[in-house]
Amino acid sequence: MYGLLALAATGRSVLQITEYFDRAPVSYILSALAAVIYIVATVGLARGDRASVRVARIALTVELIGVLVVGTISYAFPSAFPDKTVWSHFGSGYGYVPLVLPIVGLWWIRRTSAASSTAEVTTP
Repeated sequence: MYGLLALAATGRSVLQITEYFDRAPVSYILSALAAVIYIVATVGLARGDRASVRVARIALTVELIGVLVVGTISYAFPSAFPDKTVWSHFGSGYGYVPLVLPIVGLWWIRRTSAASSTAEVTTP
């Protein structure tokens, strides 16, 4: 799911920056930043080794904070976000997936790391 969102966010942010940058430069740059964070999270989750999972956890946390902060700002100052971006309006342009996905991702990391720790303890 993260790979698909990374692709969608990257495509949309490239289009917005190349075609409409003068309308809302800050929101489009934030959209591109979100795309980079999705790529980092995707790679970290896919690799699955300890260091990659740590990087993915950081990326997911930044993503969650980003969507909450930008989502709030986009409602408080709607003129700063004339078009939908990945994090504006809490990801409403993406079916709120950007709001839900980092929570699911962090839960999954926690669940799999707990299962991994249990397996290491029980294995002689």
